[in-house]
Amino acid sequence: MDGNQPRSPRFTRRDVFTASAGAAALLGAAGMPVLATARPALANEEHNRHDRLRVEPLIPARNRGIILFSVRDRISAPPDNTGVPFGFAQVLTRLAQIGYKEIEFAGYNQNTAILGRQITPREIRQILDDNGLVANGTHVTINPQTFEQQMDIAQELGMRNIGTGADPTNSAFKSDWDAAADVWNELGRRARARGLRLYTHNHDVAYSFLLDTGPLDANGRPTRSSGIRRLEYFFGKTDPRYVFFEMDIFWANVARFKHQTYTDRFGRQQTDLFDPILTVAPRTTRFPLFHAKDGDRNPNVPNGHDMVPLGEGDINFQQFFQTIGEQDFHHANWEQDTAPGGAANPGQSMNFAALSYTNMSELTIYRR
Repeated sequence: MDGNQPRSPRFTRRDVFTASAGAAALLGAAGMPVLATARPALANEEHNRHDRLRVEPLIPARNRGIILFSVRDRISAPPDNTGVPFGFAQVLTRLAQIGYKEIEFAGYNQNTAILGRQITPREIRQILDDNGLVANGTHVTINPQTFEQQMDIAQELGMRNIGTGADPTNSAFKSDWDAAADVWNELGRRARARGLRLYTHNHDVAYSFLLDTGPLDANGRPTRSSGIRRLEYFFGKTDPRYVFFEMDIFWANVARFKHQTYTDRFGRQQTDLFDPILTVAPRTTRFPLFHAKDGDRNPNVPNGHDMVPLGEGDINFQQFFQTIGEQDFHHANWEQDTAPGGAANPGQSMNFAALSYTNMSELTIYRR
């Protein structure tokens, strides 16, 4: 594919601000702080009655999920006497009791001491079914040699999406992203033929700037940038029918903090702030999944944020999910890389899972 596909209508900052202003009007009418970033404020009941606003969940209950990487310590734990769930059967049962409806996988293995052998995908599927859970995706290695086998497992588990936690390439150069796009378009076509969507998950470096102009280095590669970001270039090189995305909202905010400047073709430093909302909004149905990962701003750490449970940090999930729209289409998976508490606090990741679900469920939207 040459990337010359029809372009969607131009989507500008004014469009987003207009959408946000409309959202702000409703939030303000409900007595809710427009830019609340932690626990959402409750509706002002008097205004709600007067203006006849109805309260709806911003993330529908059926679309609230968790990636099991957040509780990986308990999935992999051997039988123990801590009283904390371990292995797929106990952990998934507890997550369903908390309220989660969807599971994104980060591997299919548990401690062999539980069954005396490794669990099978079919047995995991039975646990999902027994608890009313749906597998909404997975992070696996995506390559042509093992892709059919990975799709077999995905379909065994009842997934609609199959993906990876890595970028399509770690390169800063267009030619490598072009090559990756060729592979992903073909794998995405094969996935669609089996009723699946292929997706890639971002970290902050995916939204750093391409080196695509200026003087060449000793290997004939460009040393400066036109200001195009890596993954945004990939959007245009991949077929929207076949290739989808999972934005990690925490890492997108890290990209806003870390990747602000580039050197243009003339050697001048340019500034361009990354905007997660503007990245999603023009192509919102290319993002079926999100990692709802929260962070506290901390300019003294390399990423500019410390990971915390969902709803306990500074990231404005209310504004993000309300502005991008398509609430029924999007699926939010809670993730916190730092959730496991180790031997000192074996229950921490499960406790954080419960807290994060509560805060996710309290995100609301007000409609007339």
